[in-house]
Amino acid sequence: MDDQPEPAAPRQRWRWSGWRAGTVVVGLVCGGLFVVSAQSSQGTDLRPGRYDDLAAITDSEADRAAALQARVADLTQEVRGLTDEVDDADVRSNQRRDRQLEGPAGLQPQTGTGVVVTLSDAPEDVVDSTSGDKKLLVVHQQDIQAVVNAMWKGGATAVVLQGQRVVTTTGIKCEGNSVVIQGRPYPQPYVIEAVGDVGDLTGAIARDSYLQIYREQADDPEIAVGWDLDIDDEVTAPAYDGLLDLSYATPVAPPGQTGR
Repeated sequence: MDDQPEPAAPRQRWRWSGWRAGTVVVGLVCGGLFVVSAQSSQGTDLRPGRYDDLAAITDSEADRAAALQARVADLTQEVRGLTDEVDDADVRSNQRRDRQLEGPAGLQPQTGTGVVVTLSDAPEDVVDSTSGDKKLLVVHQQDIQAVVNAMWKGGATAVVLQGQRVVTTTGIKCEGNSVVIQGRPYPQPYVIEAVGDVGDLTGAIARDSYLQIYREQADDPEIAVGWDLDIDDEVTAPAYDGLLDLSYATPVAPPGQTGR
């Protein structure tokens, strides 16, 4: 009995068969994943390299927004041309009233003396060497808004931000390392121009308490955010050519109640 071999062969064959079956299952799962990925990507890269470059994203989105704004301007001009062709007394009366309001609404270009303020992030060497709050080293939307508001207080007749006319519906907000203005992202530096009396404009900017703190931080070598104010004999404010329609939310009446 000592010379009889142990029954190990059947167990070895079972292990080998299980390994083969597992390999087949793994192959089928991988193939299924490849098919799902191909269908999801629609022939494109699921992880395109452009997402690694924030500056490239900003430029791409800015170009896309500019193209859409140009399309809006073309359609608006087309609507105006078709409206002018309507031979109706009421239409002509409304058109005359609209033209009188185009100037105050920012729909007509303006040119005159004024000031130009440029805001920018701190230099890279300051950012790399600082041990303090790095939020102080970049320009935020509230910094831009403070300059714009001071210009309005100083009697500006027109304000331009990054080449776009600022109107009552202009929105300014931070998104990542850029600031979005009227739906279009812009990297720093931020150029704010105003048409108006130079003395009144510079006085309003100098008296603004928020901007006083900003300028102190601009003079601080450990912060060194960019601040530059220039007087310009000819500031040109282009006409606003964006959307004029407003979108807003309305309250929903509770169940069982009707609106009044």
